[in-house]
This record gives sequence, C-alpha cells and structure tokens, in this order.
Amino acid sequence: MTEVTAGAQAGPHWWPDGTADVLIVGYGPVGQVLANLMARRGRRVVAVERHPRPYTMPRAVAFDGEAARLLAAAGVADHLASFGEPSGDYTWRNGEGLDLLSIDAAEVRGRNGWPESTSMYQPGLEEALIAYGKRLPNLTVLRGYEAVALTQTGDGAELEVADGEGVRRRLRARWVVGCDGANSFVRRTIGSDFDDLGFHHDWLICDLVLHDRREFVPNNLQICDPVRPRTQVSAGPGHRRWEFMLLPGERRADMDTRETAWRLLEEWYGVTPDDGIMERHAVYTFQAATARSWRAGRLLLAGDAAHLMPPFAGQGMSSGFRDAANLAWKLDLVLAGRCGEALLDSYAEERRAHVQHAIGMSVNLGKVICQTDARAAADRDAVMIAARERKLARPQQSPFQPLTRGLVWRDEKGRRRPGAGDQAPQARVRTRAGAGLFDETVGRGFVLLSRDDPRQELDGGRLAYLESLGAHVVRLLPADTDPVAVPDGSVIDAEGTLGAYLDGIGARGVLVRPDTYVFGSTSGSAATGALVDALRDCLEPALMAV
Repeated sequence: MTEVTAGAQAGPHWWPDGTADVLIVGYGPVGQVLANLMARRGRRVVAVERHPRPYTMPRAVAFDGEAARLLAAAGVADHLASFGEPSGDYTWRNGEGLDLLSIDAAEVRGRNGWPESTSMYQPGLEEALIAYGKRLPNLTVLRGYEAVALTQTGDGAELEVADGEGVRRRLRARWVVGCDGANSFVRRTIGSDFDDLGFHHDWLICDLVLHDRREFVPNNLQICDPVRPRTQVSAGPGHRRWEFMLLPGERRADMDTRETAWRLLEEWYGVTPDDGIMERHAVYTFQAATARSWRAGRLLLAGDAAHLMPPFAGQGMSSGFRDAANLAWKLDLVLAGRCGEALLDSYAEERRAHVQHAIGMSVNLGKVICQTDARAAADRDAVMIAARERKLARPQQSPFQPLTRGLVWRDEKGRRRPGAGDQAPQARVRTRAGAGLFDETVGRGFVLLSRDDPRQELDGGRLAYLESLGAHVVRLLPADTDPVAVPDGSVIDAEGTLGAYLDGIGARGVLVRPDTYVFGSTSGSAATGALVDALRDCLEPALMAV
C-alpha cells in the first residue's frame, strides 16, 4: 500500500495516475475491509479519507462470527486476539435486578469457525486492517483529502478532492464506493435520501481503560430500568463501556461532560476515577434508517452510508462487512469482464433484505430496552419473566438470516432450492499437510464441495467454466479417513460439521459463493451438472449487458 497524507509530499509525481479499478471514499473499517478484499483480488484500489490520521477512539465494540470470518478474508485472521475476545454472556435485567433474558455467546467457535460474538477495541481492529493493507502494492490510501465533487463518465467516474489548503486534484476510477458514513458525500451525490424508520434515542457513551483486569458477571449487562435505561459491556481486552440513556428534558450539552459521565458511573455502578482512565465520553443518537438507493450507475454505497441501526443487536459494523463481501466478488467479476454491470443490481437486492431484518431486530430490542414508562415496563417485565420461566426467553428473531433474494438457485416456481441462500458453515478440515479452518485450507472464492468427486461428475466444459471463475472444486471425505490417503483436491471433515450440514439439507454437495453464501446444492451426479449450469445461467445474463 502507498499511503499519502495531504501536505506530506509535494509535486504531482506521487499522485495516482491512470484509472483505478475501484475508488473508495471513506477509509474506516468498512472501507478498509473492502479495500483489502479488492486489492487481494489484484484490483487497483484507491481509498480517500478526509481525516489525516486514523481515528484513535473506540466506537463499535462488537462483531459477530460471520464478520470475524470476513475479517480473516481481509487479512487479519492472525491478529483478532490482539484486539478482541469472545463476548461471553449477555443478560438483560429489569430495574429490580430480575433477569429478563440471557444469551450465552461464549462458545469458542460457532457456525463460522469463530466466536459467535467478539468484543473488540476498534482502534486495534483498524490498526490491523491498515497494517495488512500496507502489504498490498496495488492499494493507495490518500489521507487528509475531502471529496468535493463527483461526476460519472461513460466508463467510470471522476472524483475531485481538496486538501486542507483547498488545493484540488482529480482521481479517476471505473467504480466508486461510498463507505463514508452516515453523512455520506457519495450518497448525497447520488441523491439518495435516508428513509427514517422512526427510532431516535440519545445515549451517553463512556469508554474506560481499567487499571486492573477484573471479571464482570455477567460480562455484558443490559439494565432495562425505566428510571434510567443503561448498559455495561466489554469493549475488548482491558476496555469497558458504560451507556446511559438520556431522559426527557435532559440536554445533550449538559450530559456530554466528563463530570456527568463520572457522576453517573459512580451513582449506578460505583465506578470512580480510581478504577480506570476515561478514554472517551460522547452522546450518540441511536437511530434506524436505510438509503432509498444504494447504486446510481458507477456509484455505490456500503456500510453506514447505506444504512443505520441501533446497537442493541450488535449488527451495525457486521452489516457493513457483509456489504463489502457481497460487493467485492461482484465488482471483481464485472472488472474481469466475466459479468456485466447488471450483476451489481443484485447487491442492493440481497443486502437490503438482510439489513432490513437486522434493523428490525435492533429496533425491536431497542423498544424493549428504551422503555421509560413505569407501567409499560412492568408489563414488559411480566411477559419476559414468564417467557424465561418457560425457557422461551431468547430473542424471537436472529440476525443470521438466509438470502431470500438475488443470486440463489430456485426451482421452476421460484422457490429456493435446499440450502440455497444459507450461509455455508465453516469447520476444521484436514489434509496431508495438516489441519485448519476450511477457508484457510482450501482458499476463498467460489467453492464446489461434494461428498462425491466433482471432477468425476462434471464434464470438461463445466469444469472449465468453474476454473474460469477461479472456483475451488473439493471432495469432502469422512472424519475417519487416513490423512496420508487424502488425494489432492480433497479434505477430511475433521469434526463432521460439514457432513452434518449436508445431511440437514438432504444434499451430497453445495456450490458456495465467494461471500460464503450457498448458491445451491446437489443430490448427485446429474444434479451437480445442473447446479453448475444454473450458476452460469444466473451470471451470463449479466454478461450479455456488457
């Protein structure tokens, strides 16, 4: 990566020349993940960030197992433990101290091969993503430059940026992606307004670095107290976050002070300056909104530029990473000439449905948490305590949803075929060379995984088509297979997890997209050929638009 800060170098010789494949406006976590994913695919990437230095204060404090898997794809698998730790249990209590709901996310590995939830220190995450980006020679990051004008050309777009002195320069790219947050310049250029979903609550956030490592039981606690809704959660190793909802009549300016923060911490938790250093305090508005349009020609949106949600389901940053993963493989196929621009219509189609579900869940949880009417809170408590006693006290919705729209294999009536749209599980596999997680062992991209030998099931034309997509064709062998006997192109299902998934959907194999979602499944030799043909049928209509 070439990193340039405004004012650090003079003269035009260092300015990116020619046309980038992808220009990313905004180099926060979502922009960093997208930049790494595209640059790892060999694309020429330029990222523009208006801040001259990385932001060093914590913001998001958690991501889910799928996000961890995507972060591994973005190059930071070996560093996750340096800024994150399994989140552990998450308990909701009422104002009287009675448990309303408990969620245990403590397992070391979930469906994606990573903890179901990781509490993290965001500056450490960004440091790791940036450090990996510096190893990618085809990634250029321009810091201290603000986007001021954006126009589309016939085959790309031009972005005008200005440094702190007002000096303007131009950049050209075939595609521009706005990862520039809630106040997105790219979204304004597209003319895509936010649809406000009617959830607005102000909260005071207090981030502390504790002097001594201590155990919190439960590790994450949501107190649904109508007197003052509040939260305490892990914010990564050695870090802790407390949150307090502003009540009617309280002013942001009065609440967003160090004195108020310490007063509330001591009043409600007995936490004082003797316990740690206050790294930051800030008042945030928790809100829910989605952009009406995620694409206009060569301009696209991702992350907070496209959607906002309350933090109660921990899905904001994770949703942005899903955007990046979905967009990266589709942009790559379009840039390679394998598909036309029409493929990118499926980006918003797929991601909007996912995000709407995550927002809906977050808002529903927020309505429970942010209740300040004592009678309504008592009714809520009665319902949740009764559900807990019946062992039903878990969220009625899950953020982990299959793809219901877009590029998945459907039958003649338009129904998803078995497994289509599922997120493919990841588990440990073994080869002659050793054991590891599937993605790290086999590689990323399209994957055809089958208990039968796909190379025996497919003719030369279909195998050549998969090869043209860079697909991995892999046979899955049972757990009791001798590793010494494993042929090339095969892996042992070391824990039986992948085989159990295939059994669950009644399949012999699956074709997995590069973003780890299942395109479709196969029940045998003839069906495997039909599965590959179906993928080609989905992708080639887009090619015709080139």
